[in-house]
Amino acid sequence: MSLDLFHERGTPLRRQVFSWKELAPEPISKLDDDAFTRVRLILMHGVEQDACRFKHVLSRGIHPDLRLSLAAIRRVEHHQATLINWMQPADQSLLETTIGYEQTAIEVTAYVARVEPDPYIAQVHRFGLLEDFDHLYRFAALMDRVEGKDANAILQSYTDISPGRATAVEHRAPADDLRRWYDRERAAPLTKIHAALLAGSEYQTRDFYLTIGPTFADPVARQLYAEIASIEEQHVTQYHSISDPDETWLEKWLVHEAMEAYAYWSCVAYERNPRVKAIWERFLDYELEHLRIAREIFEQVEGRDPASVIPTSLPDPLDFVSHRKFVRQVLAREVDLRTNGSEFVPLSSESKASLAYRTHMNRDGSPSEAVAAGYRWAPGTELTSLLIPAATSQLFKRASGA
Repeated sequence: MSLDLFHERGTPLRRQVFSWKELAPEPISKLDDDAFTRVRLILMHGVEQDACRFKHVLSRGIHPDLRLSLAAIRRVEHHQATLINWMQPADQSLLETTIGYEQTAIEVTAYVARVEPDPYIAQVHRFGLLEDFDHLYRFAALMDRVEGKDANAILQSYTDISPGRATAVEHRAPADDLRRWYDRERAAPLTKIHAALLAGSEYQTRDFYLTIGPTFADPVARQLYAEIASIEEQHVTQYHSISDPDETWLEKWLVHEAMEAYAYWSCVAYERNPRVKAIWERFLDYELEHLRIAREIFEQVEGRDPASVIPTSLPDPLDFVSHRKFVRQVLAREVDLRTNGSEFVPLSSESKASLAYRTHMNRDGSPSEAVAAGYRWAPGTELTSLLIPAATSQLFKRASGA
């Protein structure tokens, strides 16, 4: 099973149009739809947001004759992002959506880390994975505190709720978030695609937390969103830094379009909701056309074969399944890893700059530690841990005739 990026025909750009009704479709059900449908919606909204952001930056420095092509594609991708995001249900709280964001980060990053062909880049992905894993635990504790809800209702038992690399120790000096970049001429195409995919996903999470954090009245909640948004900024820095700075902007555009096609193709392969699957199929056809246009511009401007940058076909799709076993293995082996410059080091070798930075940031306490103080996830929230012993005691008394 493969996707031919050079010969599959997409929908002509002139036909990639929407009505307002299409842009506000019937949403999914937060409980009845599979959790991975939500994961795909979150992932692809982030991908399209990043596509628009990238093309805005590209248009600032590109020849004026190419700006119309960028604007036309960007308009479509803005509408794709709108439709996808409007599929989120109105009865889903901001915290429930947050749980979905962290599940997306964990499961997508776990897959990428598992199949990444470059050993160092795979380590980069595993490092970020353990931090997002802990973010889920902290937000689950906040949900219990603020809403009295069990985060597993959103996760549907696909993803564990337990501590990872503690958020309080994730704060690093900027120099310790920059990684070694892949070599544009020798890196596997999948390595480039992975880097673009995770950068867009993390950027979206950063923006979302910055937007909704101030809407909470609970002071710990406000601080927690500020704290984890800062880590998401670090993650964006990390994932952007692994891209080769010698890539031309048109090379990066090719990689991004190939990544978008790959991501939609993966959504088509795994989607179980037929209404949502039809959207993925439609948008895959749109992206194949966007990629064709980018290939033509690349050939005209740089006089190079696009096949020297992106693959002609892609291997297996990104799998949307639980990666619990892999995450647990990484957690057991690497939770105490730290960084010193671009290198991953034991706890004892962490850079002094990061230690000083972290001490300053945590000088008034750590919201991520405060929110989870005494918290251990159990089905049904912490209230059940108080009620179950009492209920058991009553049953025992009835049975004994006391």
